[in-house]
Amino acid sequence: MKLMLYVAVIVAALSSLCLGEDKCAGVPGIPGTPGANGMPGRDGRDGMKGDPGPPGPIGPPNGLPGAPGRDGLPGSQGLKGEPGEKGERGEPGPEGRPAFLDPEVQEILRSLKQRILSLEGVLALKGMIRKAGNKIFVTNGKVVDFETTLQTCNYSGGSVATPKNDMENNAILEIVKEINQYAYLGIKESTVQGEFEYLDGTAMNYTNWRRYEPNGKGKENCVEMHSDGGWNDKKCNQYRLVVCEF
Repeated sequence: MKLMLYVAVIVAALSSLCLGEDKCAGVPGIPGTPGANGMPGRDGRDGMKGDPGPPGPIGPPNGLPGAPGRDGLPGSQGLKGEPGEKGERGEPGPEGRPAFLDPEVQEILRSLKQRILSLEGVLALKGMIRKAGNKIFVTNGKVVDFETTLQTCNYSGGSVATPKNDMENNAILEIVKEINQYAYLGIKESTVQGEFEYLDGTAMNYTNWRRYEPNGKGKENCVEMHSDGGWNDKKCNQYRLVVCEF
């Protein structure tokens, strides 16, 4: 009877310990032996990129150079530098031969002279050229106003025909007769009414005015040559033969 009461007390005590639980924990047993290692798991996802590390040490100076880079775009032109110092004078060259002793130069001069004479001859046959002393008078056969005459002669390297003696006046007269046209002369009226001068402003040292000329009284500022060789003052807008001198 006592034994049964003791068992009932123990059972009641154990039952009070498991109240409210599905299972009642028993007394821990002796730990078993550890199991074998399982298979390795799968790789996890890549993590975020970390910060760059510090630069490594500089390599040795005897390393191989890299390939050259491409040429860059050309830059703007720089400012002009200061002129350098004048260099020393060089040694004089060999002494040249005088032209009159150089057969090659003399041959060229003879050829040029012959060509000039031939050209003068052709123009003379056409009544386009006349010579007087050191002057050559030439016409292109055109009749224009004085300003155009002046421009034509200057452009050709000459000037408007300006007789300064009878020989030059007669040479121009031959052209006037041949072409049958009056010609302008390189003479103009000065700032003093009725007085005339050369185009460069110098005083005249030769004249061949016709009777009662000049009579323009400031209204006729240019000078023309008639077919008798005499001069007449005339307005500069009239059309007259172009005659230049060289």
